[in-house]
Amino acid sequence: MTQSVVVQVGQCGNQVGCRFWDLALREHAAVNKKGIYDEALSSFFRNVDTRSAGDGPDIYKGKICSLKARALLIDMEEGVVNEILQGPLRDVFDSKQLITDVSGSGNNWAIGHKVYGCQYRENIVEKLRKTAEHCDCLQCFFIIHSMGGGTGSGLGTFVLNLLEDEFPEVYRFVTAVYPSGEDDVITSPYNSVLAMKELNEHADCVLPIENESLFDIVNKIHQMMNSGKLGSTVKPNSLVTSSAGITKAVQEKPFDAMNNIVANLLLNLTSSARFEGSLNMDLNEISMNLVPFPRLHYLVSSLTPLYTLADVNVPSRRLDQMFSDAFSRDHQLIQADPKHSLYLACALLVRGNVQVSDLRRNIERLKPSLHFVSWNQEGWKTGLCSVPPVGHSHSLLALANNTCVKPTFMELRDRFMRLYKKKAHLHHYLQVDGMEQSCFSEAVLSLSDLIEEYNELDATKGGPRADPSRLKIAV
Repeated sequence: MTQSVVVQVGQCGNQVGCRFWDLALREHAAVNKKGIYDEALSSFFRNVDTRSAGDGPDIYKGKICSLKARALLIDMEEGVVNEILQGPLRDVFDSKQLITDVSGSGNNWAIGHKVYGCQYRENIVEKLRKTAEHCDCLQCFFIIHSMGGGTGSGLGTFVLNLLEDEFPEVYRFVTAVYPSGEDDVITSPYNSVLAMKELNEHADCVLPIENESLFDIVNKIHQMMNSGKLGSTVKPNSLVTSSAGITKAVQEKPFDAMNNIVANLLLNLTSSARFEGSLNMDLNEISMNLVPFPRLHYLVSSLTPLYTLADVNVPSRRLDQMFSDAFSRDHQLIQADPKHSLYLACALLVRGNVQVSDLRRNIERLKPSLHFVSWNQEGWKTGLCSVPPVGHSHSLLALANNTCVKPTFMELRDRFMRLYKKKAHLHHYLQVDGMEQSCFSEAVLSLSDLIEEYNELDATKGGPRADPSRLKIAV
């Protein structure tokens, strides 16, 4: 069994991470009734004997003593991390897994990347090494951060660079939350574009998520639950709709429901690494099969179902609907329409009581309506995990490497250029040691190159499908 480590950076990263650990514990508790420390748990948790001095040695067999998350929590403001330590998850982390400061990064990428990066480098490396030493077979780092803030974008991408230097063989999966056009952080286009350059160069896979899409999805869920027609059939304890069922919705913070969706994305992504299944998919297989060119590693994700229906025996008709939903705009975690753009590859990660034949049938059914690049017409990767999410009978995460991410990046570049042409707010960045104006021009050039690579692929769409010429065999 392989292990993964989660590195959550900044306010957004820590809030999403908090939801992930909460839901992961519930998921394991639903399956692991006897409280035995098994391989599934070891993928993201250590079992520690806290009775001895320090944090104690790991215990590999028998009952669960004390579970500790394989995680590193980094934030340059203490608020969110302190909240986690005072909440129900306080026993899952200890002080050796935390790096905090008091002043924050002031929504400035340069402060997060250049100032705090240098200041905390040794500390971060030491804690990452400690975490890695507790793993038998470390396969993957998950970095969760936002693109708009200072700590998330600046220090988050600094940690990404560190991981490449210190653990070059270990996969780096980034979950990056992109700001919406109406973001209240004026400098977020600068932060996002500066961070994009780092993601282009140092990540293996990036799962871009837009706040706007999450907000739309949460609204749709609430509409479904409040409409009389569906209200009676929607399960109140679905982990997608709420952290603790409808009854406690009043105490929820506004971002909890949005963070739950991102946490569910991570749960589905890692389900094959945590549970048994007839077609288990390793995390490195996602990068291997879905990223044909090193820079084009941005995967559009969609989740379905977004709400649970009361009956557990699923007729195949509803199963087919789930596959159709995964390719509709309403279920995408970024504002994109992959169906009308070009696919480089696509992965379907299914959980629950679904047969391989169901998977094959649906791929054959959907294939004619999807445009795949001419040299990868069979570019499907599938995973089947037998353990469904709590409260669901089955679920599906679709990951598409698709040129539909291009409009998101173009809009980001436009918002960046509107500020940059006026040199607005630039002095806040340039007064930071090591930060020069060339950093901005290089970052926007890197983003433009990425957009151009997508343009070149889009230009091949709809062209004749030429079969490659074969070697002639002399008779």
